[in-house]
Amino acid sequence: MKLSQQVKPISYLKANAAEVLNQLQESREPLVITQNGEAKAVIQDIHSYEALQEDLALLKLLALGKRQLADQNTITADSVMADIDQLLEDDNPESHKHSENQPQNSAGE
Repeated sequence: MKLSQQVKPISYLKANAAEVLNQLQESREPLVITQNGEAKAVIQDIHSYEALQEDLALLKLLALGKRQLADQNTITADSVMADIDQLLEDDNPESHKHSENQPQNSAGE
């Protein structure tokens, strides 16, 4: 994709808005809009925009993970799995049911 080939003046956008939207949807290529010869905006179809936002979110997660590794702000996989197991056990109605049916001692405990 060469953005230099996808440049249109704002007057073209105003006169051909519906056609521009159709082209954006078909080509999935962004379009640079100029005003007075200067690039002022980039427009793109909604699906490409959503995909870009997802990609950015993943890159942010990777950058955060890299920063946490550099700061040695990490925990072991075993610790994470133990926490998950505990959460699953706490949310499992069967585990509560089993503990409720335990015989009580004479002190009611």
